[in-house]
Amino acid sequence: MPLDTTVLDALRAIFAADAVLTDPADCAPYGRDDSKREALPDAVVFPDRHEQVLALVRLCRTHRLPIYARGRGTGTTGAAVPLGGGIVVGFERMNRILAIDADNRVAIVEPGVINADLQAAVAAHGFFWPPDPASATTCTVGGNIACNAGGPRAVKYGATRDNVLAVRAVTGAGEDFRFGKATSKAATGYDLARLMVGSEGTLALVTEATLKLVPLATAKATLRATYRDIESAAAAVARIMAQPVTPCALEFMDDEALRLARLHGGETIPLAGAMLIVEVDGQPDALPAAAAALSAAARGEGLIELAAATDPREVAAIWAARKALSPSLRSIAPKKINEDVVVPVSRLPELVAGLKTIAARFGIPIVNFGHAGNGNVHVNLLYHPDDPAQAANAPTALSAVFDLVLGLEGTLSGEHGIGLAKRPFMRRALDPVAIALMQRIKQQFDPDGLLNPGKLLPD
Repeated sequence: MPLDTTVLDALRAIFAADAVLTDPADCAPYGRDDSKREALPDAVVFPDRHEQVLALVRLCRTHRLPIYARGRGTGTTGAAVPLGGGIVVGFERMNRILAIDADNRVAIVEPGVINADLQAAVAAHGFFWPPDPASATTCTVGGNIACNAGGPRAVKYGATRDNVLAVRAVTGAGEDFRFGKATSKAATGYDLARLMVGSEGTLALVTEATLKLVPLATAKATLRATYRDIESAAAAVARIMAQPVTPCALEFMDDEALRLARLHGGETIPLAGAMLIVEVDGQPDALPAAAAALSAAARGEGLIELAAATDPREVAAIWAARKALSPSLRSIAPKKINEDVVVPVSRLPELVAGLKTIAARFGIPIVNFGHAGNGNVHVNLLYHPDDPAQAANAPTALSAVFDLVLGLEGTLSGEHGIGLAKRPFMRRALDPVAIALMQRIKQQFDPDGLLNPGKLLPD
């Protein structure tokens, strides 16, 4: 329903004239994300400083208006979709890198900074920020914080939660707080900064973050291992992660993913039952021994070929094809259910075998790829909505996938978050006491339930 004039006047007093949208046609693009879900907000605002966010939350609390934080809408779970109307807060104008402190290996940024822009800025100082999702050229640091984004480098350097040292934020009660310091160690109470990561905008709106930077490696080696079948590749992942040399990336693609990658990357991408991309970084004189250790672990039953990708163009083509996989899946079927489940690495062989059984049982093609070194596999269920059997079977197949993952001591999401998509399964994944504790934490931070209502936590 349209906002009353009192609220509109208050919004226009807080924000510049071009920073408040109310026309439905203007607001509509900010009501959707990459989950393909959408809803129309009552208004969209674009803060350019912390004080505006604080004033907005206090205004919305007075008028009981829902608030939805938004980066660039690259999320896949519907976490930024404004169900129930209210105000979308687009952080794209809070896009300043406030400081790069090379001596302390930190960067201080606003939430609207694009991941790739941050990487370019800190690379000039000899550093990188570890989270590197496939959407890095578009997604924001605030969005990365919201869903605990990861990417290939997380296997060695950790996901977002491991690389945020401090935050400034505004709670749902309109309280301004800072937590954390630009230090790599801290033991001063509950870690509220880490609590913000993965909270999907349900506890507070982050307006500033202090990020841990890592020095860029001076050298890198890339190995490509192809296998007879996905079970052999999964077993190799377990061997690789059980030895002392940790790769900086360990990616997995099944046979159908390889076919799609070949369409994008050309004949440099082989066809096989499965493939691993194994990358190691470090000092040049240490790389041969590290690569040899990884090669030895990659060898085993079912290996077809193990080769080093020495041409930079070949390496670039392999990674470009890997990152193009998600959008290319629609060439198989127009609808996909994209999940990012995680299991203990040692149980990957059981996961891939179980997924094959589910695909056959329900007649739903399942394409698998992802960050195997973390046990984080992107499971893509593909179906034609105009096929009654597939359309009916897809939700049941998804439920079976989650049952399989939880039965293997795994979890629903590694880096995409819960949002709307996985919220119905939260009670299956967590025990009642854990959920009750989370709900009480939500109540403390957001007593009126205004921040991103209907997301993450079950009712």
